[in-house]
Amino acid sequence: MSKRQTDARASTPVIDDEETVGMVLEYELEAPPEKIWRALTIQEYRERWLPGSDLAAAEPMAEVTGEQICFRMRDSDPPHLESVVTFQLAPQGNGGTVLRVTHRLIDSRLVSPMPGAANSNEPVLMQAA
Repeated sequence: MSKRQTDARASTPVIDDEETVGMVLEYELEAPPEKIWRALTIQEYRERWLPGSDLAAAEPMAEVTGEQICFRMRDSDPPHLESVVTFQLAPQGNGGTVLRVTHRLIDSRLVSPMPGAANSNEPVLMQAA
């Protein structure tokens, strides 16, 4: 659902499925995947663009070395919604990297229960008088 962008001002397509609502962005970067991976995984580098105060935990939730890493985040302002941000790296033939960032809200307070039907949805039974 996302469009490949060559510019940091990427549009923000919205994904709306049964489980989550989120945003997916893709960027074509001139740096090699190894350099992007260091910026994602080394705390001192990550702090420059993603402050630790935005993370619910400093350690990643999941990681596939060199390819994908997920962090749980929590808004600092009320209502302190929680989300998961996944960073995926794919090498390009020109030595660059495609960085795909998926941000999904996971806060259970956002999931509203399905309202019941206005009627009982049972077949109508007619009774003789």
